[in-house]
Amino acid sequence: MNTQNLVEPELPGTDPLGRFYAVIPAGGVGTRLWPLSRAAAPKFLHDLTGSGSTLLRATYDRLEPLSGEKVLVVTGEAHRDAVCLQLPEIADSNLVLEPEPKDSGAAIGLAAAILYLRDPSTIMGSFAADQVISPVEKFQDAVREAIYTAATGKIVTIGIKPTHASTGFGYIKTGSPLHVKGAPSAQTVVKFVEKPSEAVAEEYLVSGDYNWNAGMFVAPVELMLHHLEINEPELYEGLMEIAKAWDTPERVAVKNRIWPTLPKIAIDYAVAEPAADAGDVAVIPASFSWDDVGDFAAIARLNNAKEVDAVTVMGEGARVFTENSSGIVVTDTKRVIALIGIQDVVVVDTPDALLVTTRAHSQLVKNAVDGLKAKGDTDVL
Repeated sequence: MNTQNLVEPELPGTDPLGRFYAVIPAGGVGTRLWPLSRAAAPKFLHDLTGSGSTLLRATYDRLEPLSGEKVLVVTGEAHRDAVCLQLPEIADSNLVLEPEPKDSGAAIGLAAAILYLRDPSTIMGSFAADQVISPVEKFQDAVREAIYTAATGKIVTIGIKPTHASTGFGYIKTGSPLHVKGAPSAQTVVKFVEKPSEAVAEEYLVSGDYNWNAGMFVAPVELMLHHLEINEPELYEGLMEIAKAWDTPERVAVKNRIWPTLPKIAIDYAVAEPAADAGDVAVIPASFSWDDVGDFAAIARLNNAKEVDAVTVMGEGARVFTENSSGIVVTDTKRVIALIGIQDVVVVDTPDALLVTTRAHSQLVKNAVDGLKAKGDTDVL
């Protein structure tokens, strides 16, 4: 590669890494993990891998070497105490509490607006609180490349190299190399693709031109807001009004007045996809392992918990007897659970709700949540 042709940062003389601010959206109930994950205790507040750290704490710990204390967390008001208990390092001004869920467009957009008004040269990185990633070093290398690429005036997504033809993830079609100094992996993004059929996913896998979209974005806050203003002007105006009051005594009053009026839209539709059409999006293809822990099959796959027979068992003081059985048991009760002659079972036992299904059907658990909600049984949700 001819180093003379490398693309340099838009602000010459500044180290892009010093402009980086990490944003952790901590939202979503994780309905496929009911009854373990609920509105009052969503999945990011749980240790789902047996590592000793909750998903939220693990997310902060892998970002801290890159961002230091420059971390902003966006979460629901109901989770304030739990988040503060897990992340005592977070300053009050960096804890963005949503009065009600408004999807990722409002959550990430507000973070961008707050950071922009504090320092317009900020490069933000958004990383969901409920993902399992390893090895951490490869993740951090990819984020550094994304920061250097963002500094050239791009919204950058980190794409995950597919390991199989998944129909559960969105995809990113990669284009030509960008030749960015400090980011040898950077490529253009041709387009974002919705979750494909199995046959199409197989084609993507074979082609080598597609990466999984893990929803990780690194971008100059000014560029994020530029695309938000063009594509969602109502959302942009509301978020900027909240952001202008954020570091003043009017923060809560303004937020509570405007937040309920904001439109609900995902950041992918509000910013990423239209920005890709405008040629403003790049991708860093990464090779670290990534899992969004979407169901109990994922927990069984990721967990280092003890095994009884061929059954993964999670839960302090769990009392499980198995014979000729396989699957996963998650329990926070002292009830004895006996499995005899049953394969690939999923048992989740809590004091007020019991789930029994199979790994093959674990994606359908959200149907139970929808059904209970429809019947008015919200006390267990």
